[in-house]
Amino acid sequence: MVILSYSANAQISPGSLAAVHSQLEGMSNCTKCHELGDKVTNAKCLACHTELKVRIDQNKGYHSSSEVRGKNCTSCHSDHHGVNFQILRFEKEKFNHNLSGFTLTGAHAKKTCKDCHKPEFIANKAIKAKKFTFLGLRTDCLGCHVDYHQQTLSSSCTNCHYVDAFKPVIKFNHAATRFPLAGMHQTIECVKCHPLTTKNGLKFQEFAGIKFTNCTNCHEDVHQNKFGQNCKQCHSEASFHAIKSMSNFDHSKTNFKLEDKHFNLPCVSCHKANLTTPIKYSLCTDCHKDYHNNQFRQEGIVEDCSKCHNTKGFDQFSFTIEQHNQGKFRLEGAHLATPCITCHKKNKNWNFRQIGIRCEDCHKNIHEGYINAKFYPDGNCATCHNTSMWSVVKFDHSVTKFALAGVHAIKDCRICHFKQDSTSHIVQKFSEMSTACASCHKDVHFKQFEVNGLTNCLKCHTFEKWKIENFDHNTTAFKLDGKHRNVACLKCHKKITDRQNTYVLYKIREWKCENCH
Repeated sequence: MVILSYSANAQISPGSLAAVHSQLEGMSNCTKCHELGDKVTNAKCLACHTELKVRIDQNKGYHSSSEVRGKNCTSCHSDHHGVNFQILRFEKEKFNHNLSGFTLTGAHAKKTCKDCHKPEFIANKAIKAKKFTFLGLRTDCLGCHVDYHQQTLSSSCTNCHYVDAFKPVIKFNHAATRFPLAGMHQTIECVKCHPLTTKNGLKFQEFAGIKFTNCTNCHEDVHQNKFGQNCKQCHSEASFHAIKSMSNFDHSKTNFKLEDKHFNLPCVSCHKANLTTPIKYSLCTDCHKDYHNNQFRQEGIVEDCSKCHNTKGFDQFSFTIEQHNQGKFRLEGAHLATPCITCHKKNKNWNFRQIGIRCEDCHKNIHEGYINAKFYPDGNCATCHNTSMWSVVKFDHSVTKFALAGVHAIKDCRICHFKQDSTSHIVQKFSEMSTACASCHKDVHFKQFEVNGLTNCLKCHTFEKWKIENFDHNTTAFKLDGKHRNVACLKCHKKITDRQNTYVLYKIREWKCENCH
């Protein structure tokens, strides 16, 4: 029975099925592949291999190619050749991948079959469960490649990338976007605007959703919104330093308002490099030369010009008398009406330091060599003079050898100390002046009272209008007594003329009675 059964089976089956079809062994399964009285048909094969039927029905894949279409499945995939027979056999190196509907170009042409045909790239679970298959791969890029852009861009990678390499992205045309690159933007690296971050735990570069409605979306507003947000009013994409026409620029919106002399200056007078290059402007000396050469430097810092000057011009100044009086030299008296230039610009340049300490700094010492320095120490004119009027002199003459009394005390100094010489030149005398009366007054007595070459007027006169109050006739050789005491002086002392000089004779040589009577 057994022998007969085996013999019958052997006569019907030409051989054992391949391992992949081993579940179809047995006479009861023949019709699953064979039509009665006929060979294996394509319809029977595709009834099991539905994944191929779908592809063929869609006219896709290798089995729909001109090389395979119309052929019987058994012409390539015969069976009953034993368990170990490989139904699927072809030379991979000679396989024309173009027939599959997916032409291998670029980097794909360098790949081996197993680089792409592997389970992790198969989405269909039924196909993925097969031990060996070339089916189930998608022809779109994301079928094999990770979506680096994480659905933020189109899934058609070839819109931007070539199959030769993902980088560089030569096909991408930024001009086709809503932000065409112009000017300096054309030279910027992509990563400057499209930052590298991490998203969903993966490395990610942000392309979609980048804000570009205003320059400040990417660039820092160095003006801190002083000029608004429309940067294009002044700047262009060629360069931030390339400024458009400045005719409408409102400088008052900056920290430095243009006024007076500054208003009509060309921009390049201050902005010597680029208009956008920051410049110092907190002090006048940031732009202007320190005309006074550090004369107003306090603790190493130059005081700002605006303390005295304004923008109407450097020749105008607002320095007040009150400010001047806070310094070492107070303006008083005649100094109040003295123009600044008189003291501060004696030569070519203005000078404000180390002047006015001594009167001689501004005034010529006309008394030098004439008055002993002990009477005005350190050349201090204020010992005698005041700032209201030079002619008003206050001097204690008693410290000299000649105290002023009587009429002398009310006389102007110049009467005695300033005399005209024979050439009408005014000559001053102080130290060398004689205290003898005759040095100033004419000897109207023509040396009648001279003793040892000097006449002492004070023996008779006082300083009160030359009144003869000190003379006592009884001290002379002719004492007045009797009737003589009431006789007028001129009765005895008569005027005479001697050598063209007329004077009263007081030195009477003889005073016999007959000389007068």
